[in-house]
Amino acid sequence: MNILSRLFKIGQSEAHAAVDQLENPIHLTEQGLRDLRQDLDKSLQALAEVKAMAIRARNEGENFRSKALDYENKAVLLLQRAHKGDLDSAEADRLAGEALLKKGENEAQTTRATQDQEQFEKSAAQLSENVQQLKQTISQWENELKTLKARQTVSTATKTINKQLAQLDSSGTVALLERMKEKVAVEEALAESYGQIANESKSIDGEIDKALAGSSTSQAAANVQALKAKLGLTE
Repeated sequence: MNILSRLFKIGQSEAHAAVDQLENPIHLTEQGLRDLRQDLDKSLQALAEVKAMAIRARNEGENFRSKALDYENKAVLLLQRAHKGDLDSAEADRLAGEALLKKGENEAQTTRATQDQEQFEKSAAQLSENVQQLKQTISQWENELKTLKARQTVSTATKTINKQLAQLDSSGTVALLERMKEKVAVEEALAESYGQIANESKSIDGEIDKALAGSSTSQAAANVQALKAKLGLTE
């Protein structure tokens, strides 16, 4: 039962961490940019493919147009030969008619290829516009990401400082500092008091020594006078 409970708590913590990760604006913006770059890659690939189809349609149109002109020239040559008597008139008419049918078929293919080319070029222009817009959006959000990272750094530091300041009174830090300041003031006053007492003690000792020094000098002078009198040296 305890193991299941612990596993449940671990699962809860991982789930909360996943939610926090998902809600992180930096990570979300980075993921959004990755998605935009993938869209850009797909758009560039689609643009290249559509342009290739437009080029192919253009080449096909030119090829069909060239064939139509060639069949028309062949029909003219057939009729000219028949006119000169180099070719049977009925056969020339039949072959010229077939050539003109081929000309019409190639002209129809030319028209179809031209329409396809126009449609592909229109699609390519729209895709190109989308690509440019995606590039601008990606560039914009890359700059936004730099700003978001800077703002998050500042906000995180500010939140930490404000949180510490908000917890100062509740944690008793200010009260402790006030007590320390009071204790230092008491120590300073006590040191000054001892200094005054020491000075007072030194003053009294000095007065005593001074008084004693004066008494010794007077006694010494009296002793000298007595000895002089004894020796008859006094005047």
